[in-house]
Amino acid sequence: MEAPRSERSLGDLFADLSGQTSLLIRHEVQLARTELSQKAAEAGRAGALIGAGGVIANAALLALTAAIVLLLVRVGLDAWAAAALTGVVLGGVGGVLLRNGMRTLRRPMAPVETIDSIKETAQWLKNETRS
Repeated sequence: MEAPRSERSLGDLFADLSGQTSLLIRHEVQLARTELSQKAAEAGRAGALIGAGGVIANAALLALTAAIVLLLVRVGLDAWAAAALTGVVLGGVGGVLLRNGMRTLRRPMAPVETIDSIKETAQWLKNETRS
């Protein structure tokens, strides 16, 4: 028969606390794993949709490019000149987009505000524990 709670030793209480803490941590880890695998599956589905959308958008861009070339031919340019002009214009637009994207990726991506906040909190805690 288990002793009443008021008569339990300090060692028993710490053992229970340790066991309950371990159990809580294991459950939290399992919850995190489950949530991460759900998020990964969701990201995979989103990636597939993005890929399919990209393929279809590329086909649309090719069709529009052909339409521009045919329009320029109808206006009076030779076919090779119309294709070259369209290629140069689209290449320029693509180059500008690539340059801007690369410039954005070169910026630091660290969460600067969060890091600063953590440093401030650590400094505050250090000062409070000294007092």
